[in-house]
Amino acid sequence: MTLKPLADKVVVKLVEIEETTNSGIILASASQEKPQVAEVVAVGPGGIVDGNEVVMTVKVGDKVITSKYAGTEVKLDKQEYTIVRQADILAIVE
Repeated sequence: MTLKPLADKVVVKLVEIEETTNSGIILASASQEKPQVAEVVAVGPGGIVDGNEVVMTVKVGDKVITSKYAGTEVKLDKQEYTIVRQADILAIVE
């Protein structure tokens, strides 16, 4: 199965970032906050949303930073994804 987002929605997959302290200790993912960097997996078509035209500016493969508590988490084929509105994407990481 695949996810096909509607309107201004974007499907992202969180990117695991391994973090190391100054002394070289690798922190376990359980001790870190929820990552905010994600990779765009699918993009909706945009269009008219709440009476305003939305043009999609992100594309599949972009690395983005999302709002900390934005979106809806879904699990599909043992993979976790988050569906967010384009407005909840704060920046594209280049």
